[in-house]
Amino acid sequence: MNVSYLIKILGEISAIMDENRDRLIELDSVVGDGDLGLTMTKGFRAAYDNASASGIEDAGKLLYGAGKAMSSAAPSTMGTLMAIGLMQGGKVLKGKSELADMDIVDFLAAYEAGIMEKGKAKLGEKTFLDGFDPGVQALKSALSAGDSLADATAKAADAAEAGFNAATDMLAVHGKPAVKGEASRGMIDPGACVAMLIFKAIAKASV
Repeated sequence: MNVSYLIKILGEISAIMDENRDRLIELDSVVGDGDLGLTMTKGFRAAYDNASASGIEDAGKLLYGAGKAMSSAAPSTMGTLMAIGLMQGGKVLKGKSELADMDIVDFLAAYEAGIMEKGKAKLGEKTFLDGFDPGVQALKSALSAGDSLADATAKAADAAEAGFNAATDMLAVHGKPAVKGEASRGMIDPGACVAMLIFKAIAKASV
């Protein structure tokens, strides 16, 4: 497995954000500024375009460059966080042209850690992390148990979806939803939805 797999992942993420643009706009209109669908579509398209045209064989440099491209194309709060995720993920794969399955776990764990640090958020606070972390943990567990990458990413996508659904009942701690206090329980979190979509895209890229 080489960087072509990472490029395929970025392509699938870009495609699924395109497909769900209106859904994300609708969800974000309830709890945010309503621009999430446009930001994710534009940002991940820039990341994919950069990676696919780069000709870079170093996985770390490829992801870092994709993150920089996304940061420039989508400089909103969420766009910046996703870009940081890509760049942090790139740092752990720097110098690698051939990838093992567990390298994907390392990439996604670093992606999550970068967002957690920059966003000053924790698990259980009704954010992107609550959809993303279950996917990372499920992927790690499945691969450690000997599952194929295709089976493991499918399980990770299911776990991310479960995390997304669980986030709905959480109390919001950050941003505009937090102002609603207890009323934020029951509101669908658009960030956790983005996380779920990312893992669905990774599963599709891994078939």
